[in-house]
Amino acid sequence: MGVIVLGLMLLSLTIWLGLLCFWGQFWRTDQKLEMGETQLQSLPVVCAVVPARNEAEFIPTSLRSLLLQDYPGSFNVFLVDDRSTDRTANFAEGVAHAVGKPQQLHIISGESLPAGWSGKLWAVEQGIKSASKFAPDYFLLTDADIEHDPSNLRRLVAKAVQEDLDLVSVMVRLRCESFWEKLLIPAFVFFFQKLYPFSWVNNPNNPTAAAAGGSILIAREALERIGGIQVIRQALIDDCALAMAVKKSRGAGEQRSRGDKENKHAPYPMPSQGRIWLGLSTLTRSLRPYDSLATIWDMVARTAYTQLNYSPLLLLGTLVGMPLIYLVPPMCVILGAVWGNWAIALTGLLGWLLMTFAYYPTIRFYKCSPWFALSLPAIAFLYTLMTLDSALRHWQGRGGAWKGRVYPSP
Repeated sequence: MGVIVLGLMLLSLTIWLGLLCFWGQFWRTDQKLEMGETQLQSLPVVCAVVPARNEAEFIPTSLRSLLLQDYPGSFNVFLVDDRSTDRTANFAEGVAHAVGKPQQLHIISGESLPAGWSGKLWAVEQGIKSASKFAPDYFLLTDADIEHDPSNLRRLVAKAVQEDLDLVSVMVRLRCESFWEKLLIPAFVFFFQKLYPFSWVNNPNNPTAAAAGGSILIAREALERIGGIQVIRQALIDDCALAMAVKKSRGAGEQRSRGDKENKHAPYPMPSQGRIWLGLSTLTRSLRPYDSLATIWDMVARTAYTQLNYSPLLLLGTLVGMPLIYLVPPMCVILGAVWGNWAIALTGLLGWLLMTFAYYPTIRFYKCSPWFALSLPAIAFLYTLMTLDSALRHWQGRGGAWKGRVYPSP
């Protein structure tokens, strides 16, 4: 038995060494939007599209932050009221008048949801259609529960223009106040970065693509090149699907870019190809609370099985792989101490310390106690159960439930 346990521990240790050395430095948190320069030589036209369904609780804060952006160029906000029943549109109109910018806000009454669309993407599609009348150079796609730092749009545009990017996205700072948020929310970001290492996402020669739906700036030319929002109309993880579509469009973008660059009348350089950037934000934040285990559980279970492409084999691999990577090290520490086998205990401790080292930058980013970094095995166990529950909900026809709607797998 001791030989088997030691073999499992050595395998887990090897995986952690491989992840830390060769997996895109996923554990780092140094790719931040606020680190870049924000000087703008040109002022592209930008339109924000905000899908809102029963968001009266957050609209006063989120919309105010959008309307008070310090961006010096042309900027309009299109809020799509997705058949809300809580007077979301009325609150939005009141905010616009309160900050003295009613002409900058355009409220659109959402149409009935057609077959084959998710509610959010149908609202985004309607917003983009209306905003297109302004011939924007960029669309800012954002959620109704995001409080934007006043400089957020200016920084996004500067990043896109200066680095010739098609899509710029930031994972906004999620709320991390309650015990359950401190325990599980940093891990949500950690696991996301492990799935999509930001250095790979930001490398145009790497096929990995991802974005964070709370704050996405996309060039109109890039959106038209991929065929519009309708190409991802059924996607439940729509941000990553959009990023993948843009990055895959690289070839067409290169050909079009050469023509754009030869055009001496172009007001500023447009993105050359399917180049995307994803980072963290220290200032723009999510307002939505996840102050209980149940709310976080539902948030993860809604799309976890979708992330696995509804594959039973990938689910099985997750149910085997997560315990091997995260649970074996602490179990070896306990078993080694009980058996008096210090080789097993010390090897397990080394594996536990490696995962703690990997998780600590995220814990520090969210200003949580360092002790939470040691709890990653227990956190991973909970996320594994959430993933299994996500699959069960899918098989029971309850997967993808959000805002009173349940979406079947595409």
